[in-house]
Amino acid sequence: MKVTYKFANGERCDIEVDERWSDELAELDRLEYNANQRESRRHCSLDSMDYEGEFFADGTDVLSDFLKRQDAERLSAAMDSLLPRQKELLQKVFYEGLSIAGIAREEGVNEAAIRGRLKKIYRQIKKF
Repeated sequence: MKVTYKFANGERCDIEVDERWSDELAELDRLEYNANQRESRRHCSLDSMDYEGEFFADGTDVLSDFLKRQDAERLSAAMDSLLPRQKELLQKVFYEGLSIAGIAREEGVNEAAIRGRLKKIYRQIKKF
């Protein structure tokens, strides 16, 4: 009976062996396959943890991630409803880190006017 050996480099070698040895080799191959199946059944592939771009194996709280993403989407939609001048004011306060006094000096208005604009913006975002 012929037994085919497959090497790691892709090479194959056919060897003629006695029937008794071929049965023994087949039994060893079957035992190796079963052992590999038993071992892989206990573990989960990391690829199976990836679902719709969310990786669940890292232990993060999926619900809180979903809620944060949902809040970000709502905030983005609310920001789109603002006027360009209001967006510019929020940009200066939150992204550029300018103080209300600095913005008031820059625009030549009172600080109370800037605070009033911000309150109006906050109310508008809250309603959205």
